[in-house]
Formats: sequence, C-alpha cells, structure tokens
Amino acid sequence: MNRSAMILLLVSFLFSCAAHRTGAGMRMLPSCLDAKIKTMAMDPSQGLPQSVTRYSYKQEAVYYMVSACCDKYNIVYDSACNIIGYPDGGLTGRGDGKMTDFRVEATEGKVVWEIGNEK
Repeated sequence: MNRSAMILLLVSFLFSCAAHRTGAGMRMLPSCLDAKIKTMAMDPSQGLPQSVTRYSYKQEAVYYMVSACCDKYNIVYDSACNIIGYPDGGLTGRGDGKMTDFRVEATEGKVVWEIGNEK
C-alpha cells in the first residue's frame, strides 16, 4: 500500500471514530433536554444554548446547560429535566447563589451536546 493510500485510510478511520464518539455522546442526552434545546432554538428570546455537559453531582447525573448569551443564568437539570439550580451566569456571573458548591462537587464532566451538533 502506498503512503497516500495509508494516509487516506488513517484519516477515514479517525473521522469514523470521531463520528461514533459524538453519536454515543448524543445518546447520553435525555430526550426531554433534546426537546427543550429544539424549543429554545425556535425562540429568539432564548436562543440556542452553547453546550450541555453531563456531571455527577451529589451522586446524581445532572446536565449543566451553558446559556446562549450574556446575563442569562447557566442551568443545571436533573435527568427528568427538572431545574436543580443556576450555579453561575446572570448579571453578577454568580448564578442565583443556591448552588455555590457546584464547581467543587460536580465531577466526571462530559460534553453531551454542543452548538453545531444540534441535528
């Protein structure tokens, strides 16, 4: 096999692995959050969030959604899409003050959705 064919094969393999990993991550997003993101995308006053990261927080899976723009709270949801709180964002950048331990207690962060992958 010549060198250019090997490079092409390697690049194809890397793209297929990356696509598979993204697809697996997308399945980790609860369907209610997927629906919420689609609804937000249609409402110009809300805008499309930047990303959703899955964390373990107080031994539960939670989803941290980074808001579309400035002065909006970033939201933490549980697996059933109930709002747990707002750890940061808003006018002060400090959220609503009720989840001050989130940055310390949240572990195992994994991006499960980000802008550009909203299919």
